[in-house]
Amino acid sequence: MGLKMDGSRLLGALVLSALSSGAAAQAAPARTLTADDYARAESFMYYRAAPLIDHAVTSASWLDDSHFWYRDHDAQGDRYLRMDAATGKAEPAFDQAKLAAALSKAAGKPVDASKLGITEFDVAADGQLDVSLRGKHYLCDLKGEGVCAQPRHGDAGEEPGVLSPDKKTEAFIRHWNLWLRDVATGKEIQLTTDGVEDYGYATDNAGWKHTDSAILVWSPDSTQIATFQQDQRKTGDMYLVTTNVGHPKLEKWKYPLVGDEHITMIERVIIDVPAKKVLRLKMQPDQHRSTLCDDISCGRDGGWDDVQWAADGKTLAFVSTSRDHKQSWFRIADAKSGEVRTVFDEKVKTYYESGNDKVNWSYLPETHEAIWFSERNNWGNLYLYDLNTGKLKRAITTGEGNVTQVLRVDAKSRTLWFRGVGRTAGVDPYYQQYWKVSIDGGKPTLLTPEAADHTVVPSPDGKLFVDAYSTSTTPPVTVLRSSDDGHTVAQVAKADISRLLATGWKAPEPFTVKGRDGKTDLYGLMYKPTNFDPGKKYPIVDYVYPGPQTGSVGTRSFSVGRDNQALAELGFIVVAIDGMGTPWRSKAFHDAYFGNIIDNTLPDQVAGLKELGKRYAWIDLDRVGMWGHSGGGNATVGAMFMYPDFFKVGIAESGNHDNRNYEDDWAEKWQGLLVKDKDGKSNYDKQANQVYADKLKGHLLLAHGTMDDNVPPYQTLLVVDALIKANKDFDLLLIPNAHHGYGAASLYMTRKRWDYFVRYLMEATPPKEYELKMPKD
Repeated sequence: MGLKMDGSRLLGALVLSALSSGAAAQAAPARTLTADDYARAESFMYYRAAPLIDHAVTSASWLDDSHFWYRDHDAQGDRYLRMDAATGKAEPAFDQAKLAAALSKAAGKPVDASKLGITEFDVAADGQLDVSLRGKHYLCDLKGEGVCAQPRHGDAGEEPGVLSPDKKTEAFIRHWNLWLRDVATGKEIQLTTDGVEDYGYATDNAGWKHTDSAILVWSPDSTQIATFQQDQRKTGDMYLVTTNVGHPKLEKWKYPLVGDEHITMIERVIIDVPAKKVLRLKMQPDQHRSTLCDDISCGRDGGWDDVQWAADGKTLAFVSTSRDHKQSWFRIADAKSGEVRTVFDEKVKTYYESGNDKVNWSYLPETHEAIWFSERNNWGNLYLYDLNTGKLKRAITTGEGNVTQVLRVDAKSRTLWFRGVGRTAGVDPYYQQYWKVSIDGGKPTLLTPEAADHTVVPSPDGKLFVDAYSTSTTPPVTVLRSSDDGHTVAQVAKADISRLLATGWKAPEPFTVKGRDGKTDLYGLMYKPTNFDPGKKYPIVDYVYPGPQTGSVGTRSFSVGRDNQALAELGFIVVAIDGMGTPWRSKAFHDAYFGNIIDNTLPDQVAGLKELGKRYAWIDLDRVGMWGHSGGGNATVGAMFMYPDFFKVGIAESGNHDNRNYEDDWAEKWQGLLVKDKDGKSNYDKQANQVYADKLKGHLLLAHGTMDDNVPPYQTLLVVDALIKANKDFDLLLIPNAHHGYGAASLYMTRKRWDYFVRYLMEATPPKEYELKMPKD
């Protein structure tokens, strides 16, 4: 059955079709990209480029004071090596083929001997290998044919546990209470009994992050546990629903918001493990805060950062932090009586932090001292306090540059070792170097003199350290060094990028530009197409993450993991600039937009891009785009709304566009507590992107995962609602059931990002539905 037209209607349709075709021909893109163009770009994605780097040993794990293991990689696959620090000789850590066969049987899945994928490895007391593979632990005996036991503690449906120092017991949460599990026998006993829903022991919930892991610190002798009972009974709920056929599943959890009257609090306790006795510390409930991040557990491996036991287990030191992060108190608790003494405190105008990437205070009960980190002189330095008087004894480090991570403190020799940035004249202020200094003061000794970014792993006894150093343009060299004077004890590895260079890959180019004030140096990286032609004009894409807890550039070590080169390969200049308001520099630099979080470093991004445009004729400032994820998504929408004549295309993924709808800890640290005036207006009202939606002029793609439990999708929908009400054109991609990182849909999102910039910034045509494919291994 067909559609019947009369002659006049048919003629009109033909004329309209002809007019449309003519208009399309006039506006036709000058270039059409092919699947081969996209395949070329994909060759520079991390999963394609990284395997082409040989002998890049960027980390090591110590087995004891004189042996460590590391993974070496080349064209034949991975090798797991064990080095003897005394001889400098490396040998296979184990029989890989035999271990792969044993693991294959235990896991019920084939394990490739050349690509084991082991993330942890240790030697048990009985000589068995303790191996972590795909998030599960195995005990493997490689004698004879070789056999691996079924997954042990924390696996096979068991709750994840925190292992005691003696490795005999682990503590875990079940039904809001703390339990113990004997590692050898699997026998379980209940340690607490009064935990109830939303008022449980050691529970891990910061709103934006929530897991089943227990947050606690064992005493050195494995007889006591420092933890808390977390009270979130009055905390507000967050809700998400799945996308599926049939009734959707409701996900509900506690998620405190900015300005909420009732937020999550913690009641500190010490548990006597043998007696199963809970001692409540004699103090008011504490804020769910840390001196480092927007959670009480900041490290990648969990733990409770702001808590330290004395070696004898008689006292416990901890730091309490105010809701707005402007004040922190150093306190000591008596483990038997529960008495708490406040020794000293620090109060600042913006926010107090105890370091970069690591809590840097240390408890020295033997000498009645504490090492304290402070930015009181505009830089991150270390100070020594008297625990008896609470008074400052002396500065341990002074001057410009920051202590970033205190990696070892030796109270007997009165020496500490730390990573630091900006402490060597003429060296990139973001390069981490390793130093030692006397606790009693004096000039620090530089142990890693190379002008590079150093990743350091000290030995358990502190006498040696593995040092992997590189820059964004030079691949890593890994050596074993003395902690006394930094001299090289042994060569470990030197990366070879010959196979990577054979693909045409080129390193990003470091650059500096001036910030918004026309004076401050900003540092960035630039990525060009490998077939770059200075006679052409290139659209430029600014990748942004505004902080304030980190920046756009990321690591200064050698890396192909940024994927910016892949986007550049399509025919763009791609840059990343660390603007004012990001860390690693001075306190004033970091504080640049405190209390005005919608700033998002955008004045610096614009100033930097304009300077680059003046410096290089091949940058087309009439075609400027931006993209970012999370905070970068927030910044991208802000750029499109605040600078609509400068930024023409933006891709904003999972942005926290209105921080009144984000978790309380993060925003209240960087923006301050929500305060309303007599008219009911707050200091957060004009910090929300949707307020400025009517200013959009360019092409904007918004994306969000519908099960994002970090930045819930309602953040993006607030912007969508405002754009609709302002009658603005935009694009929206909601990814069903995806969390904050998109998971299996990540490569789809990458392709959509490429397509969007090609179509609207390059004004070209992308290939239809090119599929990025992650290798199965």
